[in-house]
Amino acid sequence: MATVSVRIPGTSANIGPGFDCLGIAFNLYNRFSFEEIEGPNRFSGFAPQYCNNNNMVYTAMLETFKELGRLPKGLHIGIEEEVPVSRGLGSSAACIVGGVCGANGLAGNPLTKDDILTIASRIEGHPDNIAPAVYGGMTAAVEQNGQFFAQRVQVAPGLSFYAMIPDFHLGTKEARGALPKTIPYRDGVHNVGRAAMLLAVMTGGRFELLEMCLDDKLHQPYRKRLIPGFDRIFEACRKSGAYGTFLSGAGPTLMAIVSQSNQDFEAEMKAFLKNLPHRHRWRILPLEMDTWGAVVDVTE
Repeated sequence: MATVSVRIPGTSANIGPGFDCLGIAFNLYNRFSFEEIEGPNRFSGFAPQYCNNNNMVYTAMLETFKELGRLPKGLHIGIEEEVPVSRGLGSSAACIVGGVCGANGLAGNPLTKDDILTIASRIEGHPDNIAPAVYGGMTAAVEQNGQFFAQRVQVAPGLSFYAMIPDFHLGTKEARGALPKTIPYRDGVHNVGRAAMLLAVMTGGRFELLEMCLDDKLHQPYRKRLIPGFDRIFEACRKSGAYGTFLSGAGPTLMAIVSQSNQDFEAEMKAFLKNLPHRHRWRILPLEMDTWGAVVDVTE
């Protein structure tokens, strides 16, 4: 009987002005194992509250099996988890893409990565984290008439990334609830221009323009009040030489983009975060861009 192993990268979405459409995959992984078994489902490695049929990986598998017209037997689903939950680093996207890839692997891999993008994005509701989790690298993704499309962005060399991760959760529902129902027209124009410029700068390598390109008016100004120390951390990153800083997904993780030649950023920000006058603790995690995306291995 086949065993399917799946590795899915953590991701950071929005990247400043690219609300619900831009994302980057990083070398932070959730690893899953899948096997059909006789009898009831079994879950390994998950927190107790997720060891049931409401498990996000399992429900994504069911949606995929439905798409394939296949009824699964019992399933044994295992996880080795590196992507922190509810921190804005794509934990739900990793679980959804992992489930879709696992079901596809057990069914003999009839789906392409483009098919996986569409199924997983329909489950998630938006493709910003899903696309980099599937394809790796930096991606732009959109929905058109129920179909989802993504394109890899060729990022010029020379960048390092640092995730600043607090010890508190911020659920997507709460973060979405902080957003207004409408925005001024000029704010939409502001973001369209900067999202376009961001893609040009990331491919062209004019990284000194990133601080301007990452300026956002659609979500960060409304969500930052949910994150104590937001403005101070942004300013400290700038003083420590970051090209720019942005809210990772819905937060609360903040992500800095830094020159690879900057050898002092991590130590300076670690000291700064340690002395923030708030009750929360922060850690800084150096990351590299993952260029593989979803990796699936099937053994008989």
